Amino acid sequence: MPLRHFTPQTRPLACLLLATTALACPLSAHAQEASVDLPTISVSDGQGGSITVRSVAEARAALDLIPGGVALVTAQQWQNTPATTIKDMLDYVPGVFVQPKWGEDTRLSIRGSGISRSAHLRGVLLYQDGIPLSSVDGGGDFQEIDPTAYQYVEVFKGANGYQYGANALGGAINFVTPTGRSNPGAGIRLDAGSFGFARFQANVGGVNGAFDGYITGSYLSQDGFRNHSSGTNTRGSGNFGWQPTENVETRFYFNATDVQQDIPGSVSKYVALHSPQSANPTNVALDYERDIQAIRVANKTSFLISDTTKLDVGVFYTDKSLFHPIFQVLDYGYQEYGAFTRLVDERSIGGFKNRLVMGVNYGTGTVDAQRYTNVFGNPAQLVYMSNDEATTTTFYAEDNFYVLPDFALVGAFQYLDASLGRVAYLGTTSGGNDYQLFLPKGGFVWELGPDSQLYGNVSRSGEAPTFSELTNFAVGDIANLKAQTATTVEMGSRGRSPTFNWDVSLYRSWVENELQCQDTGVLMGLTCTVVNLSNTIHQGMEVGANWSMFQGLFTHGPAQDSVWLNLAYTYNDFYFDNDPVWGNNQLPGIPRHYLRAEMLYKHPSGFYAGPNVEWVPVAYYVDDANTLNSSPYALLNFKAGYEPPGGRFSVYVDARNLFNVNYIASASVTALAAPNQALFEPGNGRAVYVGTKMTF
Repeated sequence: MPLRHFTPQTRPLACLLLATTALACPLSAHAQEASVDLPTISVSDGQGGSITVRSVAEARAALDLIPGGVALVTAQQWQNTPATTIKDMLDYVPGVFVQPKWGEDTRLSIRGSGISRSAHLRGVLLYQDGIPLSSVDGGGDFQEIDPTAYQYVEVFKGANGYQYGANALGGAINFVTPTGRSNPGAGIRLDAGSFGFARFQANVGGVNGAFDGYITGSYLSQDGFRNHSSGTNTRGSGNFGWQPTENVETRFYFNATDVQQDIPGSVSKYVALHSPQSANPTNVALDYERDIQAIRVANKTSFLISDTTKLDVGVFYTDKSLFHPIFQVLDYGYQEYGAFTRLVDERSIGGFKNRLVMGVNYGTGTVDAQRYTNVFGNPAQLVYMSNDEATTTTFYAEDNFYVLPDFALVGAFQYLDASLGRVAYLGTTSGGNDYQLFLPKGGFVWELGPDSQLYGNVSRSGEAPTFSELTNFAVGDIANLKAQTATTVEMGSRGRSPTFNWDVSLYRSWVENELQCQDTGVLMGLTCTVVNLSNTIHQGMEVGANWSMFQGLFTHGPAQDSVWLNLAYTYNDFYFDNDPVWGNNQLPGIPRHYLRAEMLYKHPSGFYAGPNVEWVPVAYYVDDANTLNSSPYALLNFKAGYEPPGGRFSVYVDARNLFNVNYIASASVTALAAPNQALFEPGNGRAVYVGTKMTF
């Protein structure tokens, strides 16, 4: 069925179509009352016009078709902050718990994914413009993520990232870059603040006929709040597109990263709360660091095969080195490459609208791993050497079938084939594991009105262990771990209006063989013994809201001032399910309640100001035995700025932890903690940041 002939009753499919081409689809009552007549696809307007990279409106329309918890965060929501870590990007997304540790290293958990991981990422898959960004074995890091380099971020919570082949319990995050078409011109930004923080960033983009390009780069330096936490990073990225015809576009991406970062390490609870700037003495003596140099290149080519079908194909390659003095000096070299294809087809079948998404992700890579004894941060004797190889293939499909004009049944599946192998040369034994998982999903999306929805799904998720989890540092062998799987039931609603937006989800996951990283108390949380737990339950509630409480306080007419309440509340109820050792104890590592709230005054001139809070009202346990916990805390922050209409200039002030509260931001977990075990990462003290951004 040609795209330009959708009727008002098929707005969900029309929006999908718009989301998969270069057109916009406003969510408005007028669109429900009038016939939708889509114009011929145009890619030469310079205001979006890309087939490979969707605009914000297109991406939001596509997310509305997913029968589960999703979110879209635009750069406008974090650009007037220090934007150092992904906490600045995602802190107001309910269901996402994200806490910085030191430098840009961040602990991330979505719906309890990887709650035991205090180093590196697991349980959430990363993408850039739909191209796999995580390591082939499923792990990941945040040091290569530059918040100043993206125009928006898509968050797929739980098993709602099926459309990209994401199979993890926590879902997926897709970082979307600007193009020369969406962001022509040049820009610079300067930021400075407490603890020696300074950053310079610049970007330039433009269009020349069928070609466009966008380049950005940044340099950041900071001393850090804690001792032995200083670091620098230099990051650059860009993309270049070519549209030889109105139905074809190819885009080349590159990313380069150079990170030099000291690691202060975990400390005891007493030290964290009474001497939070202290570093772990072992980290200082052995000069713990994490230094990364990485280059990534990728290509994505999109074909509009017909009025109803779009095909994406692409490839990617990463070359990364890690120099990582910890209990030993890790000197690792990573080389990974892969390919992907994704088809979106939307047509009428027997008089019913139907939308099909299907694709394949393939990745393979090697790790040249060497470890040396650590002598004051320098490599000495070689004690370990191996070559690790991982290959992962994911087949996926998701179909929305509209049995009624405003009600779609959704069916989906994924098939994951993961193989991890090790060839040992020194200090370990060779071995490997293979995993095959079939993961189905069923759900619905019900359009309650032009701007509101009710949704639900039942899904399966599954995760193979990563190489770092299969490595048993105590004995050097490949661990015999099972894949973690889960069955999740979810219900929720979302909607938008000019003065009120909401997003509410309820879910319950029955998790089998949950992978838990148990700190041994010896290696400062940077390595651990990973085990499969017995049955566990993850359930919770996610509430997000934006409410314009007052309008026209001091200004009247078409452009009024307003006071907005922005809220993100997450309730986590995670526990063992009749475990033979731990009974029904709470799972450690994450607060039961987490609240971010902001009251912001906005003036039509561009001035804004207001306080915000971060509140963890109840301490959480850090061990399976539930004998040692963190501490509750509440932080008061304040921000103000000026960003006049037109967006050519902005300035901000961001003051954090105004009362200089000593608190615990993150923690490692273990089975049974000692009272003074070094498991805790203190949060930053009082800090003030200022910045300005200019575009030309």
